[in-house]
Amino acid sequence: MNGDFFLDTNIFIYSLDPKHPAKRATARELIQAALSSRRGVISWQVVQECVHVLRKKCDVAMTPEHCRMYLDEVLLPLCAVHSSREVHRHAFDLHERQGISFHDALIVAAAYEAGCDRLLTEDMQHGQTVAGLTIVNPFLAATR
Repeated sequence: MNGDFFLDTNIFIYSLDPKHPAKRATARELIQAALSSRRGVISWQVVQECVHVLRKKCDVAMTPEHCRMYLDEVLLPLCAVHSSREVHRHAFDLHERQGISFHDALIVAAAYEAGCDRLLTEDMQHGQTVAGLTIVNPFLAATR
């Protein structure tokens, strides 16, 4: 599955966050677009981070049943990139050459592996290009 855009973990967290209604609305639109168009993807790393945060770190942690349902209906259908030697090596190269954290480099490498041209995240510099991917902060308009 090739994707046009890769969604970072923060998009899923904001989609369930009542404290930030504008970001919540934007995040929900992005997730719905990804699911309906099948052009948005995530990686195993995003799945793991989401489940961890949704079970333990949110203001209102999900029950195991709700988390399992979210995993099956939202996260897993979007998961197109799994852990591999190639993704890790690419991430390490990006980390060394670009000076980005290894964590962020894994996300970039996964987006590259999925054939995306955009990485939607709040965690990197908007407009920056890394490994041929354009970093897009979808929440810029939501915070103004």
